[in-house]
Amino acid sequence: MSRYRSCEGLPRGCGPFFPGRRGADAYGVGAPYDGHVRVLLVEPYYGGSHKAWADGYGAHSAYDVTLVSHPARFWKWRMHGAHLTLAADLAQRHEEPPDVVLASSMMSVGGFAGAARHTIGSAPIAAYFHESQFAYPLSPLDRPDLTYPMVNWSSAAVADLAIFNSEFHRALFFEEAGRFLRQFPDQRQGHMVGDVRERSIVLPVGVDLGRLGTRSGRGDGPPLILWNQRWEHDKGPDEFVALIEALIAEGADFDVAVVGERFVSAPESFDRLPGLLGDRLVAFGFVPDEEYVDLLGRADIVVSTAQHEFFGIAIVEAMASCAFPVLPNRLVYPERIPKGHRDRCLYDDADALVSRVRWAIDHPLEAATVAEELGGTVGAYGWTVVAPAYDAVLESLASE
Repeated sequence: MSRYRSCEGLPRGCGPFFPGRRGADAYGVGAPYDGHVRVLLVEPYYGGSHKAWADGYGAHSAYDVTLVSHPARFWKWRMHGAHLTLAADLAQRHEEPPDVVLASSMMSVGGFAGAARHTIGSAPIAAYFHESQFAYPLSPLDRPDLTYPMVNWSSAAVADLAIFNSEFHRALFFEEAGRFLRQFPDQRQGHMVGDVRERSIVLPVGVDLGRLGTRSGRGDGPPLILWNQRWEHDKGPDEFVALIEALIAEGADFDVAVVGERFVSAPESFDRLPGLLGDRLVAFGFVPDEEYVDLLGRADIVVSTAQHEFFGIAIVEAMASCAFPVLPNRLVYPERIPKGHRDRCLYDDADALVSRVRWAIDHPLEAATVAEELGGTVGAYGWTVVAPAYDAVLESLASE
């Protein structure tokens, strides 16, 4: 029987988000108590957005947060084996048992609970899902593999609480889990999906908005289009290059910055951008944080062509910096844009993508006004708002 029964003041099976409120109250929970809570944060893939999440919560929590982690590489190996090596690392520290465990889901959470049982004692475990392997768009080099969705499912099933970073992610996870479990020969576990869903909530990833500078704008130059994603196939690099080619063919005047974490092999389509853009390509590749923050402040338009996105820290950062967002009308993005602006900011196909960006280029004042309004909506994702909500949830879980 799960140790999670109910979080006082927290509706079961949902993670209500009220942007007009502050702190824990923005998520439908009461303020955290003044007691001493020891939180063990387990992050198997300590890099990129996972590192930002772990560091951000550790820095802003009112409680004692201890991190145990592995470097951000070999993600498939982390899914297979990190539960054992992280438990062994933790045992070597000889620390006092935590009151609650917050475990990132890029490992077997159940395997970690078993391997670390002598170290964590009876501490309840909340599994945090940054992403999941259900409905992940495969690259041409990949083949479907049931292993990783099963790790995700079993982690949610054994955790006392499953936390998702967006309502889109939560809904997709349980919809796809039901389909996924039906393909097995027996003991299909589909009857468990509803119970696990009842032990799930939504808490967004906090974003360090305080590090963002004031908006510098474009001045007298052409508008700057920013693409700030991981350089991988699921972020739609080919679609972005097609957008740039279409804008050039139409004679539009603009500059471009293409930045983000770059891996061993970059998207082949990006090889064409320097030749296509020449001096109009003002940044290309990974840039230091100071330069990235400067680009955020200069960007007029931010574009996502992602095929796979559960939260979108980079887009939130750009919106907070008052860049006009042009985003797919799918995935998590409709959650980011209020209904009154969706017709202007969201697109359904390649033609609409070109049309939305071209409108922002041709109507800079109107686009800037919309961007400023939208920039005010994402402040609710700042760590000063989100961390108290995490504290309240974890304290309630620990006290059960």
